[in-house]
Amino acid sequence: MNTTDTTEQQTAYLAGGCFWGMEELVRDIPGVLETEVGYTGGNTPDARYEQVTTGRTGHAESLKVIFDPQRLSYRHLLFEFFRMHNPTTRNQQGNDIGTQYRSAIFYLNEAQRHTAEEVIKSVDASGEWQAKVVTEVVPFREFYRAEKYHQKYLIKNRGGYTCHYVRRFDLGEGK
Repeated sequence: MNTTDTTEQQTAYLAGGCFWGMEELVRDIPGVLETEVGYTGGNTPDARYEQVTTGRTGHAESLKVIFDPQRLSYRHLLFEFFRMHNPTTRNQQGNDIGTQYRSAIFYLNEAQRHTAEEVIKSVDASGEWQAKVVTEVVPFREFYRAEKYHQKYLIKNRGGYTCHYVRRFDLGEGK
């Protein structure tokens, strides 16, 4: 578990439905250096896909994002996160239903927690979503890297299932 950030790079852990679709969109954001899919937020150690899909591990399909804070702020990354999934549906994105598909931000420190809460207030106030944001903001504990075949899945399987796309609307980022 690497929770130490330097000025050259920082880490974010996000969950917003199936991790394939999230990874596909996040890796193309300028300033993102690396992405990795996995499982976090639950109680089962060394979680594997077959366990997580049961919905009984407490883990969410998640994305580890390494980014350059000189090119991409954590705040801006979160606004992009809220454009690529529906943060108003509890435990569901598209056809994927269950706690493993919940919307969550797993913060590494109080600054990330505070930023996440502020961004959620801005997203709610924007009026772009028809319902209130239900994204969880919870402390990061552990990240279990998903199996190799899940990493960069949509690069290896062009045309594979995804319910994620980037919505182009103003979420109240401010200038």
